[in-house]
Amino acid sequence: MLVALFRFLSIFPLPFLHALGTGLGWLVYLASPSYRRRMRDNLRQAGYGDLLPQAIAEAGKSIVELPFIWCAAPQRVSSHASDENWQIVQAELDAGRGIVFLTPHLGCFEIVAQEIALRTELTVMYRPPKKAALKPLIEGARARKNLLLAPATMSGVRILAKTLKKGRPIGLLPDQVPQEGEGVWADFFGRSAYTMTLPAKLAQMGDATVIVTYAERLPGGKGFVIRFVPFTGELSGSAAEQARLINAAMEQLIARSPAQYFWSYNRYKVPDGIAAPDAGKEAA
Repeated sequence: MLVALFRFLSIFPLPFLHALGTGLGWLVYLASPSYRRRMRDNLRQAGYGDLLPQAIAEAGKSIVELPFIWCAAPQRVSSHASDENWQIVQAELDAGRGIVFLTPHLGCFEIVAQEIALRTELTVMYRPPKKAALKPLIEGARARKNLLLAPATMSGVRILAKTLKKGRPIGLLPDQVPQEGEGVWADFFGRSAYTMTLPAKLAQMGDATVIVTYAERLPGGKGFVIRFVPFTGELSGSAAEQARLINAAMEQLIARSPAQYFWSYNRYKVPDGIAAPDAGKEAA
């Protein structure tokens, strides 16, 4: 049923879907107290509280555009996308150097891997959805030509490491809360967030270049601009220091289009089995 609904919605033009998404964003915001509270709190924590109305609309767009991104013909989806600074990616590909693409939950992050895969083979880490009904839809959308999936397990990590050592690119969502034992507490917009250590480890193991990227959603359903930004931090020091550097890079990226970040995500949750950050550090 859900697959049929997504395929039906994918036939509509993107401007219509984004207009529909704006309405959905407000409907969800008004209907869910927990959603409303988390979005407001996270925006205020980051210093973007004045962008609440825009963030509500963009959150809705991010949901309703998924049928288009996942189910429309790849050529049709790609016709709505352009890129900025692809030359920095191409230079690394030409040099045979592995690339770690870090894509936060910013803008239309689902389109980024698809567009990269149109130019080069890309392996991305994939965590199956909790709802079984979504699994065939998401896996079918993501596992396309040149787009390979690595499970969010140790075997998947080994796949990513081998891919980098072969000089091929991989993709990760660096702002996803990791599972038990796979992260450290690091500052994110002035508050401790449990942050994955995997991106830095993989980049060092594969002697790879880190590139941060996101797809900015253009107004009026005019499409997306995929922006590639060099990572300028030095991934040395402790795991916590490395995680903070990556979080800082994500903060800088989010500042480019703050209303389009996934502010309703429970970024500051304490995973099961993990001790909460100490009070002194939390207040720092």
